[in-house]
Amino acid sequence: MPAIKMDRLRFEGAAMVSNIRIAVGAPDMRNKLMTEGKIVSYGIYFDINKDVVKPQSYASLKEIAKILTDNPDVRIKILGHTDADGSDASNLDLSKRRSASVKNELVKTFGIDVARMETDGIGEAQPVAPNDTPSNKALNRRVEFIKL
Repeated sequence: MPAIKMDRLRFEGAAMVSNIRIAVGAPDMRNKLMTEGKIVSYGIYFDINKDVVKPQSYASLKEIAKILTDNPDVRIKILGHTDADGSDASNLDLSKRRSASVKNELVKTFGIDVARMETDGIGEAQPVAPNDTPSNKALNRRVEFIKL
């Protein structure tokens, strides 16, 4: 579908509005998990080489928790991914600890049943972008939620 680019909106005899930008909304996470079976989250944050979920992650975790609360039969696997900085072994360990930390946060903060979640870490083994720039590395640092 071709993009429509508007730069002004005119109302006859009254006012004119210019520099309009219409943005596409964020994808519906619930729909993605239920239909595609997978959500990729870039909204869960950790300090470098740490596995403690940062407070800025609350909104993303809350959305995942709501999906799980609204769908009590759904089970998920939480997969941690890292960029390629550091050794393969340390990145694999870090990704496993981070996914476990996400699971623990969903249990502790949102009351999600621990039995509904599995965790694993992939480390740097499945990049979605080359690890050549800071922005590409950020794409590789992610948490995935897979419907089981």
